[in-house]
Amino acid sequence: MKSIYKILGIGLIFFTAQACFVAKEYQEPEGIVEEETFRTDQLSEDSLSLAEVSWKDIFTDAYLQEYIDKALVNNIDIRIALEQISAAEAYVKQGKAGYWPSVNAGADYTLSYPSKNGSQGALLSQTGKDHVEIYSLAGNLSWEADIWGKIRSQKRAFDASYLQTVAAHQTVKTGLIAGIASAYYQLLAIDKQIEVTEQTIETRKISLETTQALKEAGAGNITSTAVQQTEAQYLGAKAMLIDLKNQARLLENVISILMGEEPHAIERSSLEEQDLTEELHVGVPLQLLSNRPDVIAAENNYRQAFEMTNVARANFYPSLTIGASGGVEALKLDNWFDANSLFANVLGGITAPIFNGRQIKTQYEVSKIQQEQARLNYRGVLLQASKDVSDALYNYEASTAKIDLKRSQRELLEKAVEDSQELLKSGYNNFSYLEVLTAQENVLNSSLEVINSQLTQLNAMVDLYQALGGGWK
Repeated sequence: MKSIYKILGIGLIFFTAQACFVAKEYQEPEGIVEEETFRTDQLSEDSLSLAEVSWKDIFTDAYLQEYIDKALVNNIDIRIALEQISAAEAYVKQGKAGYWPSVNAGADYTLSYPSKNGSQGALLSQTGKDHVEIYSLAGNLSWEADIWGKIRSQKRAFDASYLQTVAAHQTVKTGLIAGIASAYYQLLAIDKQIEVTEQTIETRKISLETTQALKEAGAGNITSTAVQQTEAQYLGAKAMLIDLKNQARLLENVISILMGEEPHAIERSSLEEQDLTEELHVGVPLQLLSNRPDVIAAENNYRQAFEMTNVARANFYPSLTIGASGGVEALKLDNWFDANSLFANVLGGITAPIFNGRQIKTQYEVSKIQQEQARLNYRGVLLQASKDVSDALYNYEASTAKIDLKRSQRELLEKAVEDSQELLKSGYNNFSYLEVLTAQENVLNSSLEVINSQLTQLNAMVDLYQALGGGWK
């Protein structure tokens, strides 16, 4: 017995000395991101990033806050992500238990009738019996020394997988907040478009009545064609109103489903009540890395692949296992508690792979390929992150600059409509009813463009907040 422990002790010292050459410590891959390449003209050196701001400070509309709160509790995707986190937690516990010995216990009963012509039967016949009954109760213990860091790497891989599922939940949460806000703002924009269209319908109805009156009065430049085209323009506005109201109902259904509820009407405020007061501080690239949950998930995916490469590398080296078993065994149940029924075994062994059909080498090669795939995916996520931030900033700047211009354009076009109608009523010979129709159409389009610019500005804020990984903290 002492010689076994001596051999195991020498082997343990030798293997421990060699361990540093197998399991590598995790390091973030070099060249994964180059900060100077981030195309964000408003890139700030402020310590506070927009991503650090609570979503309640970004989306201040009371109705919208209520809907986001409901969605974060009831949304189906959120609940699925939480279940995935629970499953990952179970694997983390398994990883921690990897350092512990395996212990099993069992009770057996064996009834054996050996061949009478065999050696066992011949011996048994001398006792006057033709069968043997054996009762046993035993426990087994097995423990593998973590010589090459294999168990440690497996534990770290489980930890990385858990963090990856947490980040996936955060990604769903960020996307859900952005989705609710975007749909809500779009609904407010459609409400405003409905309001403008209803006003346009009333205006065109009056214009149609005026055109019909001028024709009946015998105005020289008003024909039946003018009346027909004016009426067609009026009917086109009414058709547009139907489409807008239908879009509003569909968006209400979208918001309802995001909240995990059956489709229903959505209470809301107005587009004019939305106020973007939060300054656009995007932070520095390193902050972007630390806040975007998909970036966090991608890094942990790479970390997991890195640790599994450690595990695959460790499989090339011998493993040291210590085992023990003990219990009671007797030919009669009454003798179970007799001291002579006790037995015990201790086993210590070193197992080294020699030839296994290239399985270990293949596993190692595949693990390195998967690690490189994870690294490339990590870089791809970072590139997409920088694009998302850049796009959102440019969209916000462009839409903000356009709003005032579009409002000024609309005011000029509204004045043009008033002037053209006066010229038409006065019977000015060089003025055509087509110019009135064109001016009216331009006013409607310009009004809708103002609304779209406001919506683009709001959505750009939503996109920027999501691109920076805001909302999950």
